[in-house]
Amino acid sequence: MEIEAEAISSEEIAKENSLVEGVKDKPGIIKSPKIITPESKFAWKPKTLIGKQVVSGEITDLNKLLSEGKRLLEAEIVDILLPNMQTDLLLIGQAKGKFGGGQRRVFKTTQKKTKEGNKPKFAAFGVVGNEDGIVGIGYGKSKETVPAREKAFRMAKLNIMKIKRGCGSWACNCGEPHSIPFKVIGKCGSSVIKIMPAPKGIGLKIEKECAKILKLAGIKDVWSKTYGMTKTKINLVKACDAALKKLTETKIQINHIEQLGIISGPIQSNVIDKEFTKSIKSPEAEE
Repeated sequence: MEIEAEAISSEEIAKENSLVEGVKDKPGIIKSPKIITPESKFAWKPKTLIGKQVVSGEITDLNKLLSEGKRLLEAEIVDILLPNMQTDLLLIGQAKGKFGGGQRRVFKTTQKKTKEGNKPKFAAFGVVGNEDGIVGIGYGKSKETVPAREKAFRMAKLNIMKIKRGCGSWACNCGEPHSIPFKVIGKCGSSVIKIMPAPKGIGLKIEKECAKILKLAGIKDVWSKTYGMTKTKINLVKACDAALKKLTETKIQINHIEQLGIISGPIQSNVIDKEFTKSIKSPEAEE
């Protein structure tokens, strides 16, 4: 009778709370199914000040955080502030074997020879972005495939950044943010990549894995050149990441912003950028 009473009491508590995530295997306690509720989505408990401000609703704009140069230490911040985020994995590995050898794979596998046998390790490159000027690239590795993938996406969210877009091609000069405003070069190891602005309709004339990054960044038309050992995909992707960082780090003159139609981040911030340039120009006009 005591066992039945405990079982009934546990069910009543579960119904009252309506937040049941499963019960441990104990004698006399009935297992309850996992119930997904809207409140369970906010089970994340932030540790940093920015995370607490995001949960409380004080911070609602990721673009503002990136503009202020604040460092994100929790990936859940990006999950909340960027709901339309898209993810993708880059093909940095290669299949082995008689029938599938040479085909590209998501995970790069390496092995360590020990007395106990071969110990494999998996690595993956993850990309996140909203296809509107915000993108992040992350690298993760683990002894299993799923943790490696999760680490890659987590690092990509922590490395998220704003990209400057515009129309820097002399053949187009439309002033719309479909390409990049100027040429950038990135290098990692012996792999070097040069990304150049292109006119409308050209598309992403770049290596396939780098094209995935530019697509999630919201860039539609570019020319490119690669040098060195480009078969090493990890170095080539890192070189592309270094080139995109130069877009954000390079200082631009005010008159070039209007001529090239430069936008930093989402298109909605274009209005804010124009107001910012007007506020800078107004003191000069008065003088």
